[in-house]
Parts: sequence; structure tokens; C-alpha cells
Amino acid sequence: MPKEQSSIKERQRTDLREPRRYKVTIYNDDFTTMEFVVQILTQVFLKSQSEAETLMLQVHHSDKAVVGIYSYDVATSKVRKATTLARDAGFPLRLTVEPEEQE
Repeated sequence: MPKEQSSIKERQRTDLREPRRYKVTIYNDDFTTMEFVVQILTQVFLKSQSEAETLMLQVHHSDKAVVGIYSYDVATSKVRKATTLARDAGFPLRLTVEPEEQE
């Protein structure tokens, strides 16, 4: 076996991975109205009226709900916008951004 052949190794494997995804969770509180939560879900998270109402009820009954999974920049932008709208309306609505669990 020629020496050159054994010392040359081609690198064929590339480590291209999908960008990490982040889940946005909205939490229940005793002050933010159900109507306002639906408004945030339709305006900021672009949910349909029925999907927003379903998520709002999930938050109300389970204390929290994942409202979307996005890239980091989109997730943080949506949380910032929703939080600003909530504060401007006098509500303590809380949302978080967390990395999605990897399989």
C-alpha cells in the first residue's frame, strides 16, 4: 500500500446542525384578564382566535402553557413585545424563553 494513500484522510462528516429552538411559556396570574391573554396570543404570537382561547384556558387551568417554539431572536423579541404590552396595560403577565429539550 503506498504511503500517501494511508496518510490522506478525507473529512466527510460536517457538523451542520439546525439552530437551537426556544420555547416561549406564558404563566397564569390572578390579575391579567383572560381577554388580554387572548389579545397577546393573537397579536404577538399570531394565533387564531380559537387557538388563543384554547391556550388561554390551558394557562388558566394548568398555570402555564407553551405558546410557541422559535429561534432565540424571535422568541426573545415576542416575549419583550408581549411583556411591554402587558406592563403598558397594567398587567403582571409573565413569559419565559427556555431552550427546547433536545432528543
